[in-house]
Amino acid sequence: MKKGVFITIEGGEGAGKSTLIEQLSNTMIQKGRLVMTTREPGGIPIAEQIRSVILDRGNITMDARTEALLYAAARRQHLVEKVVPALEKGTHVICDRFVDSSLAYQGYARGLGMDEVWAINSFAIQNLMPDLTIYMDASPEIGLSRIKQSAEREVNRLDLEKRSFHERVREGYMQLLKKHPDRIVLINAEQSPEKVFCDVLTVIEQRFAGFFATDVKS
Repeated sequence: MKKGVFITIEGGEGAGKSTLIEQLSNTMIQKGRLVMTTREPGGIPIAEQIRSVILDRGNITMDARTEALLYAAARRQHLVEKVVPALEKGTHVICDRFVDSSLAYQGYARGLGMDEVWAINSFAIQNLMPDLTIYMDASPEIGLSRIKQSAEREVNRLDLEKRSFHERVREGYMQLLKKHPDRIVLINAEQSPEKVFCDVLTVIEQRFAGFFATDVKS
């Protein structure tokens, strides 16, 4: 039975997810919380290998359905090998991307259909959904400009898509936000990192009262 809290961070390219996750993790550790950060696709050796195939800039001929299936496969292994065991031990998990990414990117932006992509992922995740999803909303113009300015950020196959693709991704996330307002919370990611972090802390405290108030490991 799941004991830890499962939080996922979503957003388009260059939204600032990595910065937020690091801030959240550090704060939770300071408060004595058991926390694990991870990412999708990836987080474990098998999923990281699948990630290298998906994001390889040379794989420009990859079929959209193949892409969706690879994401689901990586997600499944990541869950059973890393995420679920951590949650069952009472560790809180913060994950960079989860099923909403597949729905927005492959389901909506690639045009495969959200219901179709959900069917693939429903089989993979077996009804395990996040307790809270933070959607970092930023325009593609701002997000992609951040990537170009960052020397440390890897440039992958998705970064090379046309602006129209990233705009559809954002539209897809908005559709998900309307469909799951009880789980997904929009954060203005065009603000300063400090303001974004403050807004996210407020959301978490409202959702899980006293989450950052205890210094006892839990």
